[in-house]
Amino acid sequence: MPPMLKGEVAIKQQPTWSIARRELALDRVLVMGIVNVTPDSFADGGRYFNHADALAHARQLIDEGADIIDIGGESTRPGAADVSPDEEIRRVVPLLEALAPSAIPLSVDTSKPEVMRAALAAGAAIINDVRALQQPGAAEAVADSGCGLVLMHMQGTPRTMQQAPYYRDVMDEVAQFLAERVRCARAQGIDARRIAVDPGFGFGKSIEHNFTLLSELSALKRMQLPIVVGLSRKSMLGAATGRAVHDRAAASVAAALLAAERGANVVRVHDVAATRDALGVLRMTLDNMRAQ
Repeated sequence: MPPMLKGEVAIKQQPTWSIARRELALDRVLVMGIVNVTPDSFADGGRYFNHADALAHARQLIDEGADIIDIGGESTRPGAADVSPDEEIRRVVPLLEALAPSAIPLSVDTSKPEVMRAALAAGAAIINDVRALQQPGAAEAVADSGCGLVLMHMQGTPRTMQQAPYYRDVMDEVAQFLAERVRCARAQGIDARRIAVDPGFGFGKSIEHNFTLLSELSALKRMQLPIVVGLSRKSMLGAATGRAVHDRAAASVAAALLAAERGANVVRVHDVAATRDALGVLRMTLDNMRAQ
């Protein structure tokens, strides 16, 4: 085991992720399907802004084998404008309520405590926070809920994060930040079994930073928490392939496989069926290798 990072929390590895009175087994890589109820998200802005379209898309992703549905009501693409809490609630809560009777866990991508509370009341099991509970009142909004949490690293804000991001050592700094946010969450009484971490691909990182994080992703395993990654259709894949955002499915699947090989427990994707198929091939291959 590599030495612990400064400030890192010693946590016994858990085979499950605790989310709202249930345990998600982590014996395989889970697929989190993305549903953006926004007019301006980078990959599908406006396509599912209508409630009926968003609901149909979420149900399609469930049929394709998504293990989790992640619903976002505010774009966090570079340069994105802020959305009010009331507007964000208006976008996500009706979809949560419509999907709540399904057995699949529902996640909401938000940093606002008001939205967190409304989402949890409407049936969300996971809060996926790109600001890692740094907004005033965020930790208090989720502390007693029992929900799962994704704490993500971001340098800057969505409006400014891609303006010349700089690191001395990107993996070390990302890991140190995540360790500190985990420590703060635990200080609020949040059980470590509820927490997952996300290095934040594309959030205040250059193309080189992103590929360094991907190549060194296994370093986060020493935190002994579930690792969530979101690589789907991002600009780093466009830089590698020269393809436009809507033509990056193959690159996205490849990136998900590379992340899985390096320890990712959950991959957040647009292309659920293709990712599930590829992960199935990877899993059977690795199982066969271990059996020999």
